[in-house]
Amino acid sequence: MSAQPTPAQPRSAQLMSGTALAAEIVADVARRAEALVERTGVRPGLATVLVGDDPASVTYVTMKRNRAAKAGIDSRLVRLPAATTTAELVAAVRALSEDPTVHGILLQHPVPAHIDERAAFEAIDPAKDVDGVTMHSFAAMAFGEPGFASCTPGGIMRLLDAHNVELTGRQAVVVGRSPILGKPMGMLLLARDATVTYCHSRTVDLASHLAAADILVAAVGRPEFIKGRDIKPGAVVVDAGYNPGNVGDVDFAGAMERASLVTPVPGGVGPMTIAVLLEQTVTAAEAAGCM
Repeated sequence: MSAQPTPAQPRSAQLMSGTALAAEIVADVARRAEALVERTGVRPGLATVLVGDDPASVTYVTMKRNRAAKAGIDSRLVRLPAATTTAELVAAVRALSEDPTVHGILLQHPVPAHIDERAAFEAIDPAKDVDGVTMHSFAAMAFGEPGFASCTPGGIMRLLDAHNVELTGRQAVVVGRSPILGKPMGMLLLARDATVTYCHSRTVDLASHLAAADILVAAVGRPEFIKGRDIKPGAVVVDAGYNPGNVGDVDFAGAMERASLVTPVPGGVGPMTIAVLLEQTVTAAEAAGCM
């Protein structure tokens, strides 16, 4: 799986780019969306809720809406002021859950600190939880039941499969424990018979865990937190972090010298997250259209 070494670069990992694979997924989403319209008259609808005007969140929402439109998905933006209360946000999300023209709901996170984000997530109808953020969706992932995967972990699994990464029996280390990335990532890997270890910023002797990782998923939210010297030679490294300056959670140059496969930042995990979001929106619309 590694590239051939050159005199100038003794070892160089192969890049796991998500851009091309995401484009294939979105193209299929567009075909499915159009077929659904022709068959039922129902066009998939994705509602995005944005609270406040954080520049990064505004950029992400704009990107997601543009890509949804190109895939034949109706995109609705519900923009709320930063001073919105938890009760007001929950009411807005519940209204979307009850709207038959909305098939998927995306609450852009993080929300302002004074809002109970979990309460807002739980107001999403599980049938419309296309971002995989509710406790219902997490339980479905953990128990292998039907439901929507958290989009970033789901996209990572698709990327690993596309590069024929063997998971059964392999040592997988997830660095990060957020409820919508780290924790569900471990559940999805476990379901594929990997042996999973969760680590985080307070793990004692993190380097020893990294040294044993055949598959390493970095999702801790700290720039270059994972050093190249600590990566097991030949490991598969997935960098799910994105920090200012287009920097991931992994020392990219160091990882390229030791790993066999590495995701770039940007262009690795990010495109896959959006592709899975759109795919799950069409799946939700198809389910609603069959009722």
